[in-house]
Amino acid sequence: MPGLALMIRNIAILLVFQLAGEMLARGAALSVPGPVIGLGALFVTLLAVPGLAERMRDTADGLLAHLSLLFVPAGVGVTAHLATFADAGLVLAAALVGSTVLAIIAGVGAFVLTARLTGARHDE
Repeated sequence: MPGLALMIRNIAILLVFQLAGEMLARGAALSVPGPVIGLGALFVTLLAVPGLAERMRDTADGLLAHLSLLFVPAGVGVTAHLATFADAGLVLAAALVGSTVLAIIAGVGAFVLTARLTGARHDE
């Protein structure tokens, strides 16, 4: 039972950071999502308190091992709107492929620009 109590405590820590991020984001009307702020604060805390990171490792590994469960709602949403996909499937596919290509091009452009600004050479 101590393992279960530890896991519940660790999940509570994760939820507290998410709640704090949400409160900050909404309270300050920030355009950054609250969970992102909470994750950043958790990251800084884990760097500052390495023992906490070690205590949370098993819980984090357990959550990551079952991460696919978090995609179930998206799958249900897709099956619930099959008619929409049938009607606009070609447009949605084009938007998906187009946005992926544009994201890759933007990533390459950022990499090339950073390499030029830092003076990196091809052989480095």
